[in-house]
Amino acid sequence: MKNAVSGLGLAPDAAMVTFPIDMFLPGSDISAVKLRKREFYNGLMKWKSEFEQGNGEAKMVSVEGSSYEDALFKANNLMITNLWGDGLPVWPATRERVEWMLRGSALPRTHVLGKFPPRGGITTIETCAIALAMAGGRPEYLPVLVAAVEAVLQPDSNFDQLQATSGAPFPVVIVNGPIAKQIRLNSGFGCLGPDPQQPAGGSIGRALRMLQQNVGGALPGVGTMAIWGAMRYTNVVFAEDEDGLPEGWQPHATERHGYERGTNSVSVIFASGVTNVRRRSARKETAEEDVLQGLWRMADYMRTPNLGGLMGYEKGTPGIMIVPRVVAQMMAEQGWNKTKLREFLWQNSKIPLEQLRRGGALSWFEIDSNPITRDSVKQDPWPVSLKPENIVFVVAGGSHPTHAYWLQGTGVNVHGRVIRIPETFDRLLADADRDLGCGSEECRI
Repeated sequence: MKNAVSGLGLAPDAAMVTFPIDMFLPGSDISAVKLRKREFYNGLMKWKSEFEQGNGEAKMVSVEGSSYEDALFKANNLMITNLWGDGLPVWPATRERVEWMLRGSALPRTHVLGKFPPRGGITTIETCAIALAMAGGRPEYLPVLVAAVEAVLQPDSNFDQLQATSGAPFPVVIVNGPIAKQIRLNSGFGCLGPDPQQPAGGSIGRALRMLQQNVGGALPGVGTMAIWGAMRYTNVVFAEDEDGLPEGWQPHATERHGYERGTNSVSVIFASGVTNVRRRSARKETAEEDVLQGLWRMADYMRTPNLGGLMGYEKGTPGIMIVPRVVAQMMAEQGWNKTKLREFLWQNSKIPLEQLRRGGALSWFEIDSNPITRDSVKQDPWPVSLKPENIVFVVAGGSHPTHAYWLQGTGVNVHGRVIRIPETFDRLLADADRDLGCGSEECRI
């Protein structure tokens, strides 16, 4: 609550009267509220803030040790003690390291991207560079991180709720355009990480998680009430396998955001869970049977009363279905394009209204703020999104036909942003080849 209050621009030490969570469960006794009316009165009439707004300049911290290793050890202990770390070793954000990261920005370091909810911490280019430095990133990754931050900070993203909710949503960043290969961002085998040959996704996603915690205040049990946590230290950052798209299939960013093919861009979606779908048939079925059976299994996995997905019913997405290039090619050869695939999945993932009724799901529809979502229960069976186009269908992953991957959605919108590239980008890529070895596909194992 203090984070939320601060995020609204009010004093972080605003008066509040707190009660245990049991008070707000069905059938609870709320008489305790009346007994504490004096606290409400004092908070409304007598409270004065003791918070003094600083000048915004962060103080540098000095750590000394008998050796570099000892200093690094002490610095990590300090960051854990102050709740700045994430439990894994971090790189201290020294002046030199942050300056190095800032070489990847096309904007000035003081450029403000927005307030990071729920705490409302002011987020600048330099803030992103600090997070990327701590996450072990490189300057050529910064343009992607900045674009992802711009997307999540959009006012209609409901990010303030997604950061603080008791559920476990996490951002999924899909990258399109040539920048993915240039910075060694994976679109093939192991694209959700880890991958030492293509490490960009892990560092970018971890930096975004650092921002969520240190700038947005998403500390477990304090700034975020996610009872399980968001499952990933690194969120999800991967590239669509544009080279593996069948002829006539458009990249995700072109379909969803209208960006011209070849545009460097990010698309940010929030997910709350992941499921592997064994879509390949077990025997010697024909290619037509194999594709159709796999689609039915995908639809079966999607046929879930995902109440977290209600907020994205109209403009968001019920989730992201990922298939590898070899499967996409098989589908295309059988006459399937993305439009037909979405239509099939949308039609065959509909949920009988009785199933929603028996689990009490209809009550959540009744209290939803969106009239379109409330009215959707007039349909039986109920479709998992307003229209088939809401389903995100992406080609990525290694060239193996057995699996598809379903990331269940939980966000109001799917936001896209064009990535800004600094003039020095080619030099940064050359530095990466010097530091990490050849990054082209010909050099990979």
